[in-house]
Amino acid sequence: MTVRRIEGELPVAFRYTPGVGNTAFFEALRDRGTFLGSRCADCGVTYLPARIFCERCLARLVPDTECGPEGTVESWTVARRDIDGTPLDPPLTFALVRLDGADTVLLHRLLGTADIGGRVRAVLRPDRTASILDLEGFEPV
Repeated sequence: MTVRRIEGELPVAFRYTPGVGNTAFFEALRDRGTFLGSRCADCGVTYLPARIFCERCLARLVPDTECGPEGTVESWTVARRDIDGTPLDPPLTFALVRLDGADTVLLHRLLGTADIGGRVRAVLRPDRTASILDLEGFEPV
């Protein structure tokens, strides 16, 4: 397989502002070790991480629905090189996981091997700081 790469520079600076929904998500992860989503009463979709409005019908949402900590692998990939093209040793595996109770997926590291449709469980760090990195990754059940 030939990988095509186009060299260039794109200086990017940003500041992430989590907003109301994601702040509730990160604080629940830090304080209770739970995954907080938002369920739309109008169309029945549960978003994870929490949102403040439904992306389908624009209804107002409240971050009040706990999901997980187990879920299903919807897709996965292996990263063999980092963003600069440097080989990763060992390679990292990432998965899209649909936590139980959620209709959307969460992207994070897969700690072990799981097939699509396989069951996984969240592994949280003992010292959490209200960051997505409070989640170490997902391990097979």
